[in-house]
Amino acid sequence: MKLLKILTVLLSVMFVSIAHAGGKVKVGFIYVGPIGDHGWTYRHDIGRLDVEKAFGDKVETMYLENVKYGPDAERAIRNMAKEGADIIFATSFGYMEPMLKVAKEFPNVKFEHATGYKQSKNMSSYGLRLYQARHVQGVIAGMMTKTNKICYVAAFPIPEVIREINTYYLGAKSVNPKVDIDVIWVNTWYDPPKEANAAKVMIAEGCDMVAQHTDSPSPIQVAEKSGVFGFGQASDQYRFAPKAQLTATIDNWSPYYISKVQAVIDGNWKSMDYFGHMNEDVVQMALFTNMPADVKAKAEKIKNDIRDGKYFAFTGPLKDNTGKLQLKDGEVASDAHLNSMMYYVEGIDAKVPGGK
Repeated sequence: MKLLKILTVLLSVMFVSIAHAGGKVKVGFIYVGPIGDHGWTYRHDIGRLDVEKAFGDKVETMYLENVKYGPDAERAIRNMAKEGADIIFATSFGYMEPMLKVAKEFPNVKFEHATGYKQSKNMSSYGLRLYQARHVQGVIAGMMTKTNKICYVAAFPIPEVIREINTYYLGAKSVNPKVDIDVIWVNTWYDPPKEANAAKVMIAEGCDMVAQHTDSPSPIQVAEKSGVFGFGQASDQYRFAPKAQLTATIDNWSPYYISKVQAVIDGNWKSMDYFGHMNEDVVQMALFTNMPADVKAKAEKIKNDIRDGKYFAFTGPLKDNTGKLQLKDGEVASDAHLNSMMYYVEGIDAKVPGGK
């Protein structure tokens, strides 16, 4: 019996090796927006292209753009698995449940879900601590605002977006106790006219620092036309608003994608929950521009302290805006806390849609 088990394992390993030796590893990507959005999807697609560069003819990549949540996502993921994908990356929060369902149907396919919190035997979750860079943006905004009113163009009320609104505000508040924040929910990841209109409304109401969690350069372009400042989203958008961009969060997905494809090739892929840190160079920031030397120096210090593990944006005591204590004195928010954050911090005079 033991000999039979050993032979079975050896045959399984041989089969995997032969399969990979005889054909390319197929890598699929499901995108929520167009690869030309110059933001979130654009950066994921750079990761896909870097996979091709890293492995050459050992891999074949495929992708689908503008995949809607719900049945469309489930169908797209399932079809990609049927087409022979060895590993599939679904790059938006709303793909979590559809991917979890399809993963059960294809136990030999590896599934990877971005920004979610559920895993299974053949499904990983992964994300980046982009709130670290957003906090630095907040510090800059708090020091540079002349109206004490900053603003945020927000996509959907999910923990990732709530978390970054909070950290942006906390960063600003840490250097400017008078600062106030306005948030407009556009309920889309990519809709340039809608994003632009949201920015225009808040600028008209006194906002002079524009941040966003949507994917086109429209908000920062509106900022430049209005003579105020803002921040690029997911990629360096300086070329779209060279007079307005102060810095940008840059999402570097390539190291993760390359490592997970390598794991498939090597036959040692494992389900995991990854949350990339600034100190891994996966959370990056564009050059600090259009700001005084003292602001740049402060931003650099906070950025370096976050990277070196000396500074944590979400450290108690921290209350939400209903007065409830969320983090005790000295307590640093756990990943579980960060990934389930559905409250605004104290000082934000608004209500989270569907939350507090």
